Amino acid sequence: MPMNLPDMSLVLLVGASGSGKSTFAARHFEPFEVLSSDHYRGVVANDPRDQAATADAFAVLADIAGRRLARGLLTVIDATNARAEDRAGWVRLARKHHMLCVAIVLDVPDDVALARNAARPGGPIPAHALRGQARAIRRDGRAMRREGFSHIHHLRGVEAIDAAAFTRTPLWSDRREERGPFDLIGDVHGCFDELCDLLTTLGWTVSVDGEGDDAVHRATPPEPGVRLLFLGDLCDRGPKTPEVFHLVMDLVDQGVALCVPGNHEAKLAKWLAGKQVTPSHGLQQSIDQLSARSEAFRARVAAFIDGLVSHLVLDGGALVAAHAGMREDYIGRASGKVRAFALYGDTTGEIDAFGLPVRYPWAEEYRGRAAVVYGHTPVPQAEWIHNTLCIDTGCVFGGALTALRWPSREIVSVPARATWFEPVRPALPPPPPEPFAAQVVDLADVSGAQRIETRFRASVPVREAEVAAAIEVASRFTVDPRWLLHLPPTMSPVETSSDPGWLERPEEAFADYRRWGVTEVVCEEKHMGSRAMLLVLRDPSVAVQRFGFAEASDHGVLLSRRGRRFLGDPDHERALLARAAAACEAAGLWRDLATDWVLLDAEVMPWSAKAQALLTDQYAPVGAAGRAALDAAVDVVARTADRLRGAPPHEHRGASNTPLDVEALRERVTSRRTDLDAYVAAYRRYCWPVDGLEGLAIAPFHVLASEGAVHTDKDHRWHLAMAARLADHDPLFRATQARWVPLDDDAAIADAVAWWTALTDAGGEGMVVKPATFLAWHKGRLVQPALKVRGREYLRIIYGPEYTRPEHMARLRARAVRRKRTLAGREFVLGLEALHRFVDREPLRRVHQAVLGILALEAEPIDPRL
Repeated sequence: MPMNLPDMSLVLLVGASGSGKSTFAARHFEPFEVLSSDHYRGVVANDPRDQAATADAFAVLADIAGRRLARGLLTVIDATNARAEDRAGWVRLARKHHMLCVAIVLDVPDDVALARNAARPGGPIPAHALRGQARAIRRDGRAMRREGFSHIHHLRGVEAIDAAAFTRTPLWSDRREERGPFDLIGDVHGCFDELCDLLTTLGWTVSVDGEGDDAVHRATPPEPGVRLLFLGDLCDRGPKTPEVFHLVMDLVDQGVALCVPGNHEAKLAKWLAGKQVTPSHGLQQSIDQLSARSEAFRARVAAFIDGLVSHLVLDGGALVAAHAGMREDYIGRASGKVRAFALYGDTTGEIDAFGLPVRYPWAEEYRGRAAVVYGHTPVPQAEWIHNTLCIDTGCVFGGALTALRWPSREIVSVPARATWFEPVRPALPPPPPEPFAAQVVDLADVSGAQRIETRFRASVPVREAEVAAAIEVASRFTVDPRWLLHLPPTMSPVETSSDPGWLERPEEAFADYRRWGVTEVVCEEKHMGSRAMLLVLRDPSVAVQRFGFAEASDHGVLLSRRGRRFLGDPDHERALLARAAAACEAAGLWRDLATDWVLLDAEVMPWSAKAQALLTDQYAPVGAAGRAALDAAVDVVARTADRLRGAPPHEHRGASNTPLDVEALRERVTSRRTDLDAYVAAYRRYCWPVDGLEGLAIAPFHVLASEGAVHTDKDHRWHLAMAARLADHDPLFRATQARWVPLDDDAAIADAVAWWTALTDAGGEGMVVKPATFLAWHKGRLVQPALKVRGREYLRIIYGPEYTRPEHMARLRARAVRRKRTLAGREFVLGLEALHRFVDREPLRRVHQAVLGILALEAEPIDPRL
């Protein structure tokens, strides 16, 4: 039969030299799992047989083993480990990292070990040393069980060793394969009626067959697959502890529920086992109630409590359930300290004025990826703190019984029917609303080189220097970080056109998306403005309730694409946001999205509203200087032509005696002047007068997120329709023109190209081509979310007045867009990841990790005026 091997353990191979440990390790374990003492002697001394290097070799080996155990990796020590004092150090290391320690003893006859040792490469070790190792191992065989090993597999003889087989088993707390959904319920404390009320509120249907101790309770979930998860402290203080145990035990037996133990179950178990206990803190009530039940029922309760595991890791590691909480470095591990923390929390050893233990606020320092849901210490209301949630809301003390729906993170409570037990300590004052949003982000949470994991099958590496630059920009220029939910990605241009006279045309965008397996795209008008994020609140009080501000003053914020305030005048911004909130009300967005805030991705027009200084300092000077220079050149050429008209041939030569073609020069200078006029006309189309909000226009094209949802599951028809509803109710907003193009329809493609041509010929910037769905996948990866196709005249602003001249066009056509596309893809997934983290109410540091990642990945400097 295969032997059990916990997959989170430190495994010691114990055997004399020649017992076959290295061969055994190679057969049963992966190469990186095995740490060999001989190998590390070779590493530190170039000789695996150099006994003088043993101390250094084991120091390196122990350091590497400790780092592996810190990551929760099974690690195998390939050494003789013959003496108890040698093994003791490894047992201590395993305990330090809350891992199990397993011994596998390879016990072969001495003559076999001596024969193998004689053939050892590099020469045998002395025979007396080998026999001494074997005697020590056999002498300590029984005593090893007292050394702290959770499992000892003693393989006696060559045949037993060769026949050995192992089954790796997860620890009892490792239930990551169980995905839920779950309804987690806080400390019940014998409040059976409130438990039934809560189950009904959650949508469960509870029934009972039979009577008395032989009755069987059943529960039907609100939706198939939902299970209950009880966080311990089912007993004590309340009026119906046996009824609570009966219901929970039946549901656990049926696989409908899971349960972890509480500290009150631990004490009750001692009484059930006949041990002496002090019946304080409500235990007497449980004793009295259970004493009235049958001995068989009490035995069932005792066996139930004994079978409970300290904590559970669920949903792929995203959820941890424990009665009193769980430190990040304890999650999924096994030791007495881990169990004590799960039952009692992080106690300081001190006693407060009420005779109760003082507990360290571990949740304030928690930085784990997993959400930890717990109870134990009653709180007035359940509030997320650093991805942890206490749902013990003191039902037995007259408070409420609370549940958490996972993964939606919805909190559901029912009030207590009475105060069943007077608390020794008065209830704590309620925490400030939404402490999640009010958290202070520690620099250590977001600094340093990072690899940011996303839910889009991609992780994004960011270098330390880039992160430092992003933190500098954010700390100096961006808005209050509580507003920073998201930053939009850069947008990749289309591939260079195959038409020699053009840089960009729509045909290349259609060809790319067809190659990426997209069947339909949307072509959206590219507005002549600046990218902006419009975060609109239904009421200023939402700033306090959801975003953690101390005062309710604003309807939200209007941000530039790099997180700065878009409008310089606070009064204008306030007026704009108030109109936006009213438009959302009139358009029914608050009602239809069931939200009190919404984040819109938009263009704000005109471009000059944000970039007036850029126009004044950069574009206009180029136009003015160019016109002055070229006007003078045109005048000189005209006067030269007049002077040479009718002059003798020798005067038609220049200083170098070369023929002077005045007409060709006139044509060249005139064409340059024409190009410059086109350049000035191009940027002037993006400018018009703005007085306050008069003349300003906002064109939303994405409804990115609202309370409880990131709207990437809707297609662009939905997004544009929602945005158009705002334009129907306030002229401040402008609808975005769009065309839907099936990529197998040549006529539709031709119509889209003609539309783009008409837009750009009329002075428009161009269009943006996107997959019809918000997210599109190809070969397991997200395809480009958008490709911009800009018009011929608009590109003069980007590349200069004379970019269309053949000598410049040839150079520009060699441009590569791969880097820009890679950047756009990375920023896209980081932006959406930040939104998901905010909507899921993850800690603020997690949201900002993704937002700062976008700032760090900028492909080129972004002018602050944009």
